[in-house]
Amino acid sequence: MLPDSRLKLKRLEATVCSKWYGEERPLWFGPVPYDYPPYLTGELPGDYGFDIAGLGKDRLTFDKYFNFEILHARWAMLAALGALVPEVFDLTGAFHFAEPVWWRVGYSKLQGETLDYLGIPGLHVAGSQGVIVIAICQALLMVGPEYARYCGIEALEPLGIYLPGDINYPGGTLFDPLNLSQDPVAFEDLKVKEIKNGRLAMVAWLGFYAQAAFTGKGPVQNLVDHVSDPLHNNLLATLYR
Repeated sequence: MLPDSRLKLKRLEATVCSKWYGEERPLWFGPVPYDYPPYLTGELPGDYGFDIAGLGKDRLTFDKYFNFEILHARWAMLAALGALVPEVFDLTGAFHFAEPVWWRVGYSKLQGETLDYLGIPGLHVAGSQGVIVIAICQALLMVGPEYARYCGIEALEPLGIYLPGDINYPGGTLFDPLNLSQDPVAFEDLKVKEIKNGRLAMVAWLGFYAQAAFTGKGPVQNLVDHVSDPLHNNLLATLYR
């Protein structure tokens, strides 16, 4: 394992050599001439020079927004997986869920219904109180890792937990058990892949919300319906029904 100083130097060198960083990185409008903001220098992963609202003019604000974007991107990816997998399993018959559609689960609990989790009889929290229990569990699961990620670089050292990275990429056994960050070149590429997939997941959730509102179905069922009959199952057809 490389010492921290050498590892940071290797990562800096990796960003210089990577096509995703610096002035020669891919830009939002590609070859089309555009007056890109001078404060977007390609220092951070996912910087395509796009900031029409000027949100990143102040460096402290820019770093804060990047931190928030990483946070929401990761949760959106996890949430998308949680929304898609139960529906895929249920539609294919691989595994039966009492309620496979993501939005109906919360709705059912708010209506006071009892759902067997993972299709296992008796594994449930009855009635609408389940919403409170789920919220408490989610808060505990989120607050712990987020505290360790945001404050734990220094705050957890007295407990013997050492995180070598920064607030967005803490590293260490807790956040990098596979040691993916030890290869500086691969690590910089993984950063870009993460933010790209995270942005896609956040946009996908806008689609999930819209589909649920207009069709009352899950995203997988909407996809199956569209593939089976594209002319009658699409956005325009749904709006004109």
